[in-house]
Order: sequence, then structure tokens, then C-alpha cells
Amino acid sequence: MYPTTPDGRYFVVKGQLWRCTNPSLTEHERQRFVHDLMDARQDVKKAKRADDLSMLKSARARVNTAKVGLGERGPVWWDDGSPDYNRCRVDLSPYADWYKALDATKDE
Repeated sequence: MYPTTPDGRYFVVKGQLWRCTNPSLTEHERQRFVHDLMDARQDVKKAKRADDLSMLKSARARVNTAKVGLGERGPVWWDDGSPDYNRCRVDLSPYADWYKALDATKDE
């Protein structure tokens, strides 16, 4: 659905890079973190509806914990020393030419 960089590290949404899930997670691990993430996001919604700041803070911390577990935040999951471009504009990253080439193929 969203273009993924050739190295599989990021996908692009509205011109911004977002880190992909760590591909070395087992399916069981990935599913557990996704389940935790979905539960935490539901609790964020509940806390907002209830205007409960304490609950909101706790739920957001659980969202972050799940995202770190998935490898989408926190330390990078690759080990070649490449920097992290998570949340960077793709046109200001080393992926700019790749992304520009994607747009060029849409016009053909």
C-alpha cells in the first residue's frame, strides 16, 4: 500500500519515512506486540473520551513500549551502522532519488 525503501527499513506516507517492523521478529513476537499496540491505542481513545490524563499517559507509554518492541521506535534493528531516518522527510534523506524515481514511473 505504501512504498517501502529498497532496503526494507522504511515505508513512506505523505513524503515522510516511517520505520518498518523488525523483520527478524518471529510471527508470534510480532503478533504479541501488535496485539499490545492495538489494546493500548484503544485505551488512548478511552482516556481521551474520559478526559483522564493519568490513563492517557499510561496508555501512550504502552503504545511506545509496543512500538519499541516492534522495532518501529527506539534502537534501530539493523546492525550496519546506518543512521536512523525515522520520521524524516524522504526528499531530505538518502532515499530522495529512489522516491523521485517512483514518482516518475507514475507519470508513464
